[in-house]
Amino acid sequence: MHRVQILGTPRSTYVRVCCIVAIEKGIDYELVPVPLHAPVVERLHPFGKVPVLRHGDLVIVESRAIVGYLDRVFPGPKLIPEDPVAAARVEQWVSLVNTTIDPVLIRRYALGYVMPGTPDGTPDRARIDASLPEVERHLGILADAVAENGHLVGDGFTYADANLVPMLQSLTKLPESGAIIARSGALTAFLAKHAARPSVAAMTNPPTA
Repeated sequence: MHRVQILGTPRSTYVRVCCIVAIEKGIDYELVPVPLHAPVVERLHPFGKVPVLRHGDLVIVESRAIVGYLDRVFPGPKLIPEDPVAAARVEQWVSLVNTTIDPVLIRRYALGYVMPGTPDGTPDRARIDASLPEVERHLGILADAVAENGHLVGDGFTYADANLVPMLQSLTKLPESGAIIARSGALTAFLAKHAARPSVAAMTNPPTA
């Protein structure tokens, strides 16, 4: 049987999400470290983005589609529950994070540090400072959501949690978001709870080559 390959830079939160899910499922997979717009990625993804999954002749792009495939095809714990209500709530949080929260916390705020586009490569302070009210608001919403038991949905680890952990881990490394998370008992507890999972621990400092 062909081995699953996940292509993408381990710096990508969504690449790490797919790897966490694969590990949770007990899948024998290979992480192939390649950057955005690498030639192989350009051939496989219409917009040259990562992650990309290869499984034999099958190619799947976009993390939500990749996770859905892994969760349906392979045995192991279900990261998207069978129960329709619980499944809908998982999908709800994945959608909220991917379409509303990530664009603020990562694309606007974090990339102002990581890929600022400034002439001298220093952080884009105007971009960062303008995003801070929304950064605090979104982190507050997430804190409220996980405050009860350290999960976004139910009382077990789901795709919703896997989809959030790498983002929050990245944000702890930046000044303003790191301070907000440190002040939040709920977010600090959420990260500590899931840091102990082998899947999360394996992707906290993933290989880069």
